[in-house]
Amino acid sequence: MVQLLLNGLGGDHRREAAGKTSPLGIECYHVNTRLSKHLEDIGDFRPGKLLLLIGYCLEAIYVRFRHGVRSFYYVPAPGKRSALYRDWLVMFMCRPFFKHVILHWHAAGLAKWLETERQMRTRSFTYRWLKNVDLSIVLSRYNRADAEKLLPRQIRVIGNGIPDPCPDFERSALPRHRARAAARRKLLAGEPLTPADLAQTGGDPRVFRVLFLAHCMREKGLFDAIEAVARANQQLARDASPFHMHLTVAGEFIKETERVEFEERIRQPDLQTPSGEPRARYIGFVSGVAKKQAFGESDCFCFPTYYYAESFGLVVLEAMAFGLPIVTSRWRSLPELFPPGYRGLVGVRAPEEIADRLQAFLLAEAGEAFRETFLSRFTLERHLAALAKAFQSCEGDGAPVSPPVPATLGSR
Repeated sequence: MVQLLLNGLGGDHRREAAGKTSPLGIECYHVNTRLSKHLEDIGDFRPGKLLLLIGYCLEAIYVRFRHGVRSFYYVPAPGKRSALYRDWLVMFMCRPFFKHVILHWHAAGLAKWLETERQMRTRSFTYRWLKNVDLSIVLSRYNRADAEKLLPRQIRVIGNGIPDPCPDFERSALPRHRARAAARRKLLAGEPLTPADLAQTGGDPRVFRVLFLAHCMREKGLFDAIEAVARANQQLARDASPFHMHLTVAGEFIKETERVEFEERIRQPDLQTPSGEPRARYIGFVSGVAKKQAFGESDCFCFPTYYYAESFGLVVLEAMAFGLPIVTSRWRSLPELFPPGYRGLVGVRAPEEIADRLQAFLLAEAGEAFRETFLSRFTLERHLAALAKAFQSCEGDGAPVSPPVPATLGSR
């Protein structure tokens, strides 16, 4: 998201955007503070990270005086001790030199973590260095608690937005959705399928294809999705249904033990067809064309996360753009992405409930409604315009704000 922000606001004015006019009136001077190479490394302490961080802070201070940058943009930590210490150091070194401080809360849960798991000394240091900033930007109403805890002068709720991953939806994804839904209705009525019925289905409509795409972790809901598909298939078999479900898992495993557990689980009989064919497969990390293909070949997206730092779920926006029905957990900000009463929301660690929702979507209509939600709320253009307006409001004098976009963990 930080890379999308930087590109959308015209790039780094120290480098590729030098001398160019920013499209939204915001000049960015970027200090790339990447400290971790992998998800499991985020928030863990290493001496080398400390030296890197001090160097990044000195670079931000240099940018402040060399380019006259007045506003400091920063992405704070989730509820993790060493990551919070990082924030203390950054604010201690950099905050005194900037007129305005903008915090953009991409992770969630810091406020509750401070109150329930940390001592008074930790809370005191956090308030001292992160309170009373000029602007806190949160991704949802749920996330306001993290910002409010530190008493900012202004809070803005601005949901994420992404580039459209399926710009040819009307031509590619929609005809397939319609054809598969129509074919399943005929099968349920006991009617045979003609070659014309199958022409645009993209595969056997008897197979309801469920996609899980995220970091392959228990907390992201991977094993709940597996159990849900197994239970749904058992129920469909008991009901003599003409359908069965197949799970495709995409993403990187963080723990080798969970990879082994996953491979053993999908070999169990309840995830095999009567002829021994697997009803679950792992396709690894996907991006670009492979990622688009994974979404395009699916009938439903399943993301029952309860990850401790989960705040928004960008993969949910991608699934919406492809018009896929979505089964996801009532976890933090996720319910706010959907209309009131959306039937695809489930409890945390509730595979039986997930299985029920997956079966409810078997005969779902084509995905125009999901696609429309994406276009009306979650495009990158809307996101960038809202951020630019928030940045402009920070100073209050009408002058452009120039955040250097430093200290964004994992930015490239």
